[in-house]
Amino acid sequence: MNTVNTVTLNNGVQMPQEGFGVFQVPDPAVCEQAVLDAIASGYRLIDTAAAYMNEEAVGKAIAKCGVPREELFITTKLWVQDASYEGAKKAIETSLNKLGLDYIDLYLLHQPMGDYIGAYRAMEEANKEGKLRAIGVCNFYPHRLADLCETVDIVPAVNQVELHPFFQQEDALALMKEYGVIPEAWGPFAEGNHGIFTHPVLSRIGAKYGKSAAQVALRWNVQRGVVVIPKSVHKDRMEQNMNIWDFALSEEDMNEIAALDIGHSEIVDHSSPAFVRMLHSMKVHD
Repeated sequence: MNTVNTVTLNNGVQMPQEGFGVFQVPDPAVCEQAVLDAIASGYRLIDTAAAYMNEEAVGKAIAKCGVPREELFITTKLWVQDASYEGAKKAIETSLNKLGLDYIDLYLLHQPMGDYIGAYRAMEEANKEGKLRAIGVCNFYPHRLADLCETVDIVPAVNQVELHPFFQQEDALALMKEYGVIPEAWGPFAEGNHGIFTHPVLSRIGAKYGKSAAQVALRWNVQRGVVVIPKSVHKDRMEQNMNIWDFALSEEDMNEIAALDIGHSEIVDHSSPAFVRMLHSMKVHD
C-alpha cells in the first residue's frame, strides 16, 4: 500500500491528502461496509455529512475497524437547516453522538446559505473547546470566502469545492493559498461527466505510467495541493483510487490537463435562486 501524503492545516493539524467520501451512500449496511473496506484499503480520512444521512453507519464502521481513533481523520458537515449559532451548537452535538465520537477532526459548513456566520461562531467555540480539531467550509466561491475570512476569528482550514480537470478553479485556489486555506475536491471525477474514465487525454497520459484515466485525474489534483475524496463502494476501485502515490505527472502532462478546463460547473449552480431554495427545503431532521 502506498503511503498517502499529508497536508498541514493552518492550525498545525495534519490531514491525509486522500480520503474516502460517502456521499450518496445512504443505505446503512452498504455505507458501513464501504467505510470498513476503505479503512482496510488504507484510507484514514473519511468524509461524511449530516445531509448524507449516514453518520451513524460511519460511526459503526469506526467502532469496528480496529484502527486507533487518533489514526483516523473524520470529517462531517453542518447542513443549511442548522445554519445559525444555536442551530450549529445542537448540530455539532448531534453529529458527535451519531458518529459515537468525542471529537471531530474537521467540521465544515456545507453550504454558504442561511446564517452561516452565526453557525461559524458556534464552530469556533467548539474548536476552542476541543470538540472540533479544525473547522472550515464547503462551496465558498472566492468572494464568499474572502468575506468570511475577513469577518471571523479563525480562518477556515479547508474549503471543499468542486475541483476536477473540467472545472479547475485556478483563481479560487490562488485565493485559498493567500488565506492559508487548503482546497479539498468534491467530485474529483466530475461525477462521471465528459467520459472522464475513458477520456483520451487522461488515458494517453496514464498509459505512460501504467495508470488509468481516473488515477491521472486524482494525481493531477494532488499535485496542485488539493485534497481528494473519491467515492466508490467497490473495494477494487477503492484500492485503485489509493494507488496514486508512486508516480508523478510531468509539467507537460499538467499543462495538457490544464487545457481541458471549461471554466464552469455542469453539476451545480449556487447562483441559481431555484438551487438555493432547493437546498433550504432539504431537511435533515424535524
